[in-house]
Amino acid sequence: MAEVICRTSIFLGACRNHHANEVSDSPVSFGKKSFSCLKLKNQRPLRSDFHGKRVVLGDGRIESFRRSFQASIKAQTALRIGSVQKWWEKGLQPNMREITSAQDLVDSLCSSGDKLVVVDFSSPGCGGCKALHPKICQLAKMNPDVQFLQVNYEEHKSMCYSLGVHVLPFFRFYRGAHGRLCSFSCTNATIKKFKDALAKHSPDRCSLGPTKGLEEKELVALAANKDLNFTYTPKPLSQPTDKEPATSDRNPNLPLPLPPKRAGEKTLVTAWR
Repeated sequence: MAEVICRTSIFLGACRNHHANEVSDSPVSFGKKSFSCLKLKNQRPLRSDFHGKRVVLGDGRIESFRRSFQASIKAQTALRIGSVQKWWEKGLQPNMREITSAQDLVDSLCSSGDKLVVVDFSSPGCGGCKALHPKICQLAKMNPDVQFLQVNYEEHKSMCYSLGVHVLPFFRFYRGAHGRLCSFSCTNATIKKFKDALAKHSPDRCSLGPTKGLEEKELVALAANKDLNFTYTPKPLSQPTDKEPATSDRNPNLPLPLPPKRAGEKTLVTAWR
């Protein structure tokens, strides 16, 4: 007990040196020995009725402060997390749109009319796609009349497999009744290939006939993919009409048969001598 009291007195003495203006000494006697303790000036003596019961802090102001502080921390955390933008979402232009499904891709191509459409196949984990993305956004800004459709390979892997896309980044150009114009893969080092294709197919052209979009075999492959919610009815094969002459095994060296004689007509016979 004496050792505890001695340590307490040493601690209080150190505090008295730093807060001489705020505290004052008052002697306290323990048996034959007296010690000095600190007494705060202009402070009411602390009282406590705690006997194992729940403590209520004031009038709820501390609890209110704690709740507001936690709400502020959550709001700042949500704002900080929401401000982190993914690289494939940066720099997007109004003429750039993400494809959500196979049906969305088919409908977007069929409704494009004579406008040039560039389908961009990329993946979040592809380093070449990440490096090329800012330049694609810049080219989209310079060509507002060209529609750019982005296909996320990680989200639509099965659809890309049906379309024959096995290398990234990969691009396909479509326009009107011509359908697919070209398809190729390029990186940041070979961006000239993309610029040349864009300059070649960007001028306005008028297509005769309905917009083609994807090829017939691609549509059939998408419809056969069980992982996709896409249906397609193949076009029926053209059947020969009744007006077309039927083929025969007749010898081509023989003269052609004469047409049937009509009523009231005379047959013209030519004799060769």
